Amino acid sequence: MADHEQTYGPERAARLAALLKALAARIVELDRSGRLLESAPELQELLGTARSELFHYEVRSTYDTPEVAESRRIVEEAERRASEVRFDPPDDDDQPWRTGGA
Repeated sequence: MADHEQTYGPERAARLAALLKALAARIVELDRSGRLLESAPELQELLGTARSELFHYEVRSTYDTPEVAESRRIVEEAERRASEVRFDPPDDDDQPWRTGGA
């Protein structure tokens, strides 16, 4: 799968927002005309489309491209290594720049 298929771009997000708004407007329109429940098949289709697109949005908007995944791995490895390093300064000489007798 190409990266553009695995990420959810701004144009597609705008289309999803428009789809949800159109669904809401259609529900309001059917309710005002008293045909809300008799339009169940139409609503099922619209809801199915919206649900499918919402699923893709949720999954793909959180997808890490290979570059992002590699960057995340590098940072996590560096953090792990840094947590393993323990620095213990010598107890007997807390000011090594000073010479004895000063």
